Amino acid sequence: METRLARAFQGTAEGAAAEAILRACVHCGFCNATCPTYRLLGDELDGPRGRIYQIKQVLEGAPATPVTQLHLDRCLTCRNCETTCPSGVEYGRLLDIGRAAVDAQVRRPPLTRALHALLREGLTRRKLFGAALRLGRSLRWALPPALRATLHPARPAGTWPRRSHSRQVLLLNSCTQGALAPSIDAATARVLDALGIEARIEAHSGCCGAIRRHLGDPEGALEDARRNIDAWWPQLESGGVEAIVLNASGCAALVRDYGHLLAHDPEYADKARRVRAAARDLGEFLAPLGAELARRTADPRAVRVALHKPCTLQHALRCADATETLLAAVGVELLPVAEAHMCCGSAGTYSLLQGELSRTLRTRKLKHLLAPKPDLILSANIGCITHLGAASEVRVWHWIEWLDVLLVAGDHRMSVASARAFRDRLPRFPEEI
Repeated sequence: METRLARAFQGTAEGAAAEAILRACVHCGFCNATCPTYRLLGDELDGPRGRIYQIKQVLEGAPATPVTQLHLDRCLTCRNCETTCPSGVEYGRLLDIGRAAVDAQVRRPPLTRALHALLREGLTRRKLFGAALRLGRSLRWALPPALRATLHPARPAGTWPRRSHSRQVLLLNSCTQGALAPSIDAATARVLDALGIEARIEAHSGCCGAIRRHLGDPEGALEDARRNIDAWWPQLESGGVEAIVLNASGCAALVRDYGHLLAHDPEYADKARRVRAAARDLGEFLAPLGAELARRTADPRAVRVALHKPCTLQHALRCADATETLLAAVGVELLPVAEAHMCCGSAGTYSLLQGELSRTLRTRKLKHLLAPKPDLILSANIGCITHLGAASEVRVWHWIEWLDVLLVAGDHRMSVASARAFRDRLPRFPEEI
């Protein structure tokens, strides 16, 4: 696609990157076939090809409008189009550049700006979000049905392992996941402990930066990235940990992008590349240990399981196969799910900002997940788990929580159902973690 950048973008890193991406696009339209919003709305401007053309116009000097902004806002950033594209167009990077260029020209209405600010500050600060979540749960009876459905009581986290091991990894001191589902980090630590790996959380780490990035605050996202790098660097530099293991695929996708995001920062570029190299999605990290887990776990075949593969796992990290391989290795028989490649509609804060589209996509996703009549739905990202769980008639867990139950059953020689009840009676793991 021939491109003539406007003077404001010539000679800039963003302009050069955008021009290279635009020139790779042959405008074939294959991407539209797998775009959730194009399939729902049928509007060329709400598909990847149309959005690419709108971004191209803005970068060439055409004025951005609120309509342009709306079409870009409606994108879920699921990156399904990248998996489909025969030309390897890096749509996600182009969208980030295009959104920033449009937002620089089009000021959002005051209420929208206030909502974005509330989400940026409220969701990324764990203590603040945790306090708001506890208040919301205490007043759950008085909330609107849609909001009430998202505020299920937190599952008991269980004990945090206290054994020391020579193999050590870092977990992220996550924001929303730590408050919404502390059971996920605790289950991760217990499964790793059973394999002789110690999981540690560096308290000075925090939100990965994805929320700020998706809400039009790229500089805030970079500050989150720098803070995490500073928190992890002493352990990485000393060789005290072998990996940074991320059990939310959305966070893993962003941390794995630190090297790109900070490539032009002279102080952090090398450190960011090192962090990117050390970062591992949990399924990717555990996949080679599937045989050992199989030896320790109870037989899971009595429970019918459907796996939801988040877009970040499939299209950003492209390691959904590792998670499936791991679950298959321990004997989990995954039920077939139609349209497994399509987005569930969560997409970070998308479910809060584009509610109607998000709920429509969730209904469609749950229809396919529930069609084979599973007893349990497993996923790999806290946003998807919360979003799907708010409307599902079947439990939605992180897959590591299921492995934790199977390990308890195997270690105590009890049924899977008894192990699940046993784990749910364990005390909460320490709040200071």
